[in-house]
Amino acid sequence: MISKKMQSAINEQIKYEIESSYLYLSMAAYLHSETLDGIAHWMHVQSKEEMGHAMKLFGFVIERGGTVELQALGKPKTKWTSVTDVFADTLKHEQVVTGKIDALAKLAAKEGDLASSNLLQWFVNEQVEEESSATKILETLKRIGEKGAGLVMLDRELAKRE
Repeated sequence: MISKKMQSAINEQIKYEIESSYLYLSMAAYLHSETLDGIAHWMHVQSKEEMGHAMKLFGFVIERGGTVELQALGKPKTKWTSVTDVFADTLKHEQVVTGKIDALAKLAAKEGDLASSNLLQWFVNEQVEEESSATKILETLKRIGEKGAGLVMLDRELAKRE
């Protein structure tokens, strides 16, 4: 059985993961408007991944005999000044998510909740990957700039994400 405190914290994280999905979908819309369909595709995949994270937490709460309580979502940002700005926001967002996952992991440890600790270790590892991916793309954008062949090549490369 999951404790009420852990259940509440995971319910908050479910909301945040869904908001993350919504944010990445908003980024995809912006990128489509800039005719960067490959980079938009990368964001579509990212959005689906974040929804998958929410559902993983959702299923866990149910499995542990808890209650999922969905919360109201905030409106995501819809405009950026550049592709670099999009990925700077992506990295910042993932860093915030890392902090939230770390806080959840600490709560699970404090509560002696080994099942939650085990699940959250997966999320801790996932955040390392998420931050690394956003950092690499952001650094590539800083090197190649916002126009020209480099951006076209990056757009084609990110279109390959599965």
